[in-house]
Amino acid sequence: MQEKKDSQPKSASGLGKAHPALKAFMCGSLSGTCSTLLFQPLDLVKTRLQTLQNSLSPGSPKVGMLSVFITVVRTEKLFGLWKGVSPSFMRCIPGVGIYFSTFYSLKQHFFEDRAPNAGEAVLLGGGSRCVAGIAMLPVTVIKTRFESGRYNYVSVLGALRNVCETEGPRALYSGLTATLLRDAPFSGIYVMFYSQAKRALPHEVSSSSLAPVVNFGCGVLAGILASLATQPADVVKTHMQVSPALYHRTIDAVRFVYSEHGLGGFFRGAVPRSLRRTLMAAMAWTVYEQLMARMGLKS
Repeated sequence: MQEKKDSQPKSASGLGKAHPALKAFMCGSLSGTCSTLLFQPLDLVKTRLQTLQNSLSPGSPKVGMLSVFITVVRTEKLFGLWKGVSPSFMRCIPGVGIYFSTFYSLKQHFFEDRAPNAGEAVLLGGGSRCVAGIAMLPVTVIKTRFESGRYNYVSVLGALRNVCETEGPRALYSGLTATLLRDAPFSGIYVMFYSQAKRALPHEVSSSSLAPVVNFGCGVLAGILASLATQPADVVKTHMQVSPALYHRTIDAVRFVYSEHGLGGFFRGAVPRSLRRTLMAAMAWTVYEQLMARMGLKS
C-alpha cells in the first residue's frame, strides 16, 4: 500500500524511481547544506568560547559571545567566521542525509500504521542520531579543531592525514561518548517536542499554506529545550576533541571543567550553540518535510 503511494509522483530527473530511503537521504542532505552554510558562524563562536576557558588566567574578565565575534572579524576578517565550513559541509551533508534516511527507514518499519508516542519519538530520534554520529565522528573531530584556531590545518584531507600520523587513528574518535551523550538526547528530545507540538496544532493550520512557518516555529521551541538539556555534554565533547592528549576518559574532562570553572563552565557557549542548533534543526526539518511532501513521501 505504501509502495504504491510512494511511487506516484514522477520527476523529470528520475528521482521518482529512487528508493524512498535514498530520497530521504537526498532531502536531508540538501536541508543540511542550507542550514550549515547559514549558521556556521554561530558554531565557530561557540567553539572559541568553550576553548577560551583553558587560556584564561584566574580572575580574568569573562569573555562573551559578542566580543569573540568582533575579535574574529578583526583578526581573521569577515570570512573568518566561516572557518571550518569545509569540514562542516563534509560532516553535515552526508551526516544529515544519513540521519534522515535512518529516521525515515526506522519510522516506516516500526510505525507505518501509527504515529510514535513521546517515548518512542525519543528512541527514534536518538537511535537515528547515533548511527549518523558514529559514521561522521572523524570529520566532527577535524571540524572542531579547525574552528578552535589552535591547529594550522590547510585542508580536511591534510588534517585527517596529520592526525593519523601524529596521534593515531584512535584520535579521530576522541570524544565519542560525549558526542553520543550530546547528540542522541538532543535528537530524541527534539523529535519528541517537535512531533508533540505539531500534533497539538489544529488540522486547518497544519494543512494550510502557513504550515512551513508553523513547523519552523515548532522546531524552534523544540530546539531550545533540547539544546539546554544537552549543553554540558557539548562542552565536554569540545574539550576532548581539541585536546585529546589531556583527557583519557570522559570523566577526566568533566572533572577538569568542574574544578576550573564550576557548574557554569558546563554552560559556556550555550547562547551561540542554542541559537545555531535550534535554527539549524528547525530549518533542516522544515526543508526536509517540504521536499519529502513534494516527492509524495510522508516524513
